[in-house]
Amino acid sequence: MTLPDECYVILHDVRLRGLVEMDDDPTVVALLDAGLVARARTALRITVEGRDLHTAWARVPVGSDAEQVATRAYEQFLDLNRELIRICHDWQVRPGAVPNDHGDVRYDWAVIDRLRGLDERTHPVVRRLGRDVERFTPYPTRLRTALVQVEEGEAAWLTSPRIDSYHTVWMQLHEDLLLALGIERASEPE
Repeated sequence: MTLPDECYVILHDVRLRGLVEMDDDPTVVALLDAGLVARARTALRITVEGRDLHTAWARVPVGSDAEQVATRAYEQFLDLNRELIRICHDWQVRPGAVPNDHGDVRYDWAVIDRLRGLDERTHPVVRRLGRDVERFTPYPTRLRTALVQVEEGEAAWLTSPRIDSYHTVWMQLHEDLLLALGIERASEPE
């Protein structure tokens, strides 16, 4: 089955986010009619058929320059990912396993400074990938938008799963890299 590009964009968004609130515009109706997405109350979720079609679409061509660039980006991403996991942990839990109530401004800014450094190292990797695989181009801006919110005192914008927090966008980037290379999450290195 071949779909118009706008259908794949929506299918991709639904796959990465899980559930997406969306009106029934003609593209959404086409996806619903094709059985690629289904309604879950007011949101869309991907179906098994949609997941299979999306998986084939999301995989960059084997042996292509795009695959080489995506592989390099993924290898660099793994080190950055370990660092982000530590930053998120430290944002939520202070030394001594004490929940972070964000009352210690100096502590929080030390974590934010680490996040800013990570963000600066991540952007070139993802921008380079975006030159070969266009769907990766929004990630640097989305990450930076979340970082700005954190810097402005909005603590939820680092780790909340309910918004496009830094962690939420990062996890979508991670999943997108796996899809691009056809890697199963279970086979990733620790």
